[in-house]
Amino acid sequence: MSNVANASTVTTVAAPKPQLVIDKVFKRFGDGPGAVVAVDQVSFDVRPGEFVAVIGPSGCGKSTLFNIIGGLLDDYSGDVLCEGDRVAGPHPAIGMVFQEESTFPWRNVLDNVAFPLELRGVGKAERLERAHHFIDLVGLGGFEKRMPSELSGGMRQRVSIARTLVSQPHILLMDEPFAALDEQTRLLLGDKITQIQQDLKQTTLLITHNLTEAVQLSDRIVVMTYRPGRVKRTVSIDLPRPRTSDVVSSAAFGKYVAEIWADLREEASRGMADAEGRTRGAAPRG
Repeated sequence: MSNVANASTVTTVAAPKPQLVIDKVFKRFGDGPGAVVAVDQVSFDVRPGEFVAVIGPSGCGKSTLFNIIGGLLDDYSGDVLCEGDRVAGPHPAIGMVFQEESTFPWRNVLDNVAFPLELRGVGKAERLERAHHFIDLVGLGGFEKRMPSELSGGMRQRVSIARTLVSQPHILLMDEPFAALDEQTRLLLGDKITQIQQDLKQTTLLITHNLTEAVQLSDRIVVMTYRPGRVKRTVSIDLPRPRTSDVVSSAAFGKYVAEIWADLREEASRGMADAEGRTRGAAPRG
């Protein structure tokens, strides 16, 4: 009687293709001796539904990278691919939220959020229905008729986020959207952003310098060097979601913050030494 070995069948699930690819991006400002290399051979990708933060010291090229990915700067080498298309200008699949809240002071909350749909010629009934939906999503239901001057800074930034989301971008790109807010409001708004991102399965890229914010929100963190901005390393954040107060106050959370701070401190020290050196060089001689 022959022995027959039963081979188990292993099903391999292919990893999803990246939705956003940054490949060897290089950007220099100016020419000659005064030229400044802001971003140097930066490469990473973002998968569908993933939340990735880019963190680095002041002067590391984070905002330059944001402007390149968002299509606001097209004079660069390398490639930024959004769903396979090279980004060389504003891309319809990418929505952007900026550091400064950008509400229109003469429009109420509802009309602010509906504005992008108005520009696209969406009918009034549909655009108001969609605006109401995203106002509710960011937690501003009941404030539709309020003017921006009647809202706190955190609420105005939520209006800006809702206005970006109403166009239903596939990728949300945020450049330090909570920078002007106090720490308590930042944490609470971070909770809201996480909830929205999970509900919408939104692919999100966050540019920030805040370590706690990056660890609270992200699946992965890309740490950049001081100028010229390069990828120093990428850290995967293995913490449960939702990131409740218990998670944020845990030893595991603190360990991630300390680990990333060790990298960031080294780069920030380089930046400080560079700034001090330039200041000494510019000082008048007695």
